Amino acid sequence: MKTAVLLFMLALVYNANAQTDSLMMNVRTEGTVGSVIRLSDSANAAAPVSVSRCDAHDFKLQQLILPVPLIVIGFVGLDNDWLRYQNGEMREELQENIDRRFTVDDFSQYAPMASVYVLNLCGVKGIHGFWDRTILLATSTLLMGITNNTLKYSMKIERPDGSSYNSFPSGHTAMAFVGAEFLWKEYKDVSPWIGVAGYSVAAGTGFFRMYNNRHWFTDVITGAGIGILSTKIAYWSFPYIEKHLFKKKKKDSPDLQVIASPYLNGEEKGFVCSVRF
Repeated sequence: MKTAVLLFMLALVYNANAQTDSLMMNVRTEGTVGSVIRLSDSANAAAPVSVSRCDAHDFKLQQLILPVPLIVIGFVGLDNDWLRYQNGEMREELQENIDRRFTVDDFSQYAPMASVYVLNLCGVKGIHGFWDRTILLATSTLLMGITNNTLKYSMKIERPDGSSYNSFPSGHTAMAFVGAEFLWKEYKDVSPWIGVAGYSVAAGTGFFRMYNNRHWFTDVITGAGIGILSTKIAYWSFPYIEKHLFKKKKKDSPDLQVIASPYLNGEEKGFVCSVRF
């Protein structure tokens, strides 16, 4: 039962986020702001998306509805007897009859973020070009890392397996949700299934952190909240970063382009690879 509740709550992370962003999206067609064009999931998946960059970077108070409660519940769980009891009960249920561990979470935490560049190489266009999305990912990862590690080494919560005192919050989960939230914000108008896939992998990462007895449930939901909020803050602050830290960067810089081909010249043969960014 506890496992079913866990999976349901993690599924709500994606569902609530998707509904919040959809409700908060303002479609504007005046001036220099372009209208949103929804593309089919298959035929037009590689086509450019006409989406307002300004809208993507607008701060909306309602966007805090999902990540802030997750973080607050995690902090409350540090001293709340009922939540601590649920942590223990969930741990006991997950550890029953486990014969082997699955360390997939050590790799899946990076999957949503890595898929950003895979999609780029496959020609799937999001809102931003190669360098802009790299700046966004670096900013969100930096924010997440500072927040996560500050809490880990100041709260000093013991891990379920007793191996160390840096359990709260879950860094693996936070990293996974940084990438998942980025996929949602960047590609939701290309195909919503990209966001679904990212959030599914992130939720699975959090699940396996508990399954492998490395984190409590409150560690996982706090990590999810931190990851989501870090990416949102990166988007909100991007116009300032772009203006003040990257003044010489050309506007609308092209995406990364990779062209590879073999060549034969008399007795010479080889392979040529051209990278443009």
